[in-house]
Amino acid sequence: MINNFQNNYVKIDYKNVLDAYRHGLFPMSEDQNSPDIFWVKPKIRGVIDPYKVSLRKKLKRLLNKKPYSIKVNTDFIGVIEGCARATKNRENTWINPSIRDVYIELHYKGYAHSIECYSNNELIGGLYGVAIGGVFFGESMFSKLPNASKIALVHLIERLKVGKFAILDTQFITEHLKTFGAYEINQADFLVILKKALMIESNFFSIGNAGELNIELYPKADNFN
Repeated sequence: MINNFQNNYVKIDYKNVLDAYRHGLFPMSEDQNSPDIFWVKPKIRGVIDPYKVSLRKKLKRLLNKKPYSIKVNTDFIGVIEGCARATKNRENTWINPSIRDVYIELHYKGYAHSIECYSNNELIGGLYGVAIGGVFFGESMFSKLPNASKIALVHLIERLKVGKFAILDTQFITEHLKTFGAYEINQADFLVILKKALMIESNFFSIGNAGELNIELYPKADNFN
């Protein structure tokens, strides 16, 4: 768990975060030990069109084996703490206690959601983000075992498709996200898409409610190119 800053702790109003998302901004910290918060509005934005995602054959074969159990919104705190935790491959993260706490509040308010992967009842990977209108704002992901975050992302994309979401905002582009079809657009184009997408009435729970995913609803490789 992240250590709380005592006198330096900054309280973020969750309503300010929602308003920021609606205007193309999101909060970050320099690292998990910094008390400071700043607002980011990238000139170049990473996005995924859920309806144009294609999967590599290796990942499709893995999906068919159903290696991990998938749950939704059963351990949001565990997921955000997994994302915030430093690892050998990731010494610093941008999730400090202020950010952790406001996203937990957003979760309790019904805006922030987690997709979780389990092996032998242990949380071994997942992701979280915020759903507003027809946009899912992806925030962070983590893996303790191979491919856990990839499987969580596949499930998220399937859920967004069924729920009639327009876009998945990845904020930035990574090589990992490129394999799912993530691409870059400029800020002006993103804001046009964002304005339209926010007006869409989407349903994050179109594939079951919170809890363990029914095996029949497990992401199917055949649903992707």
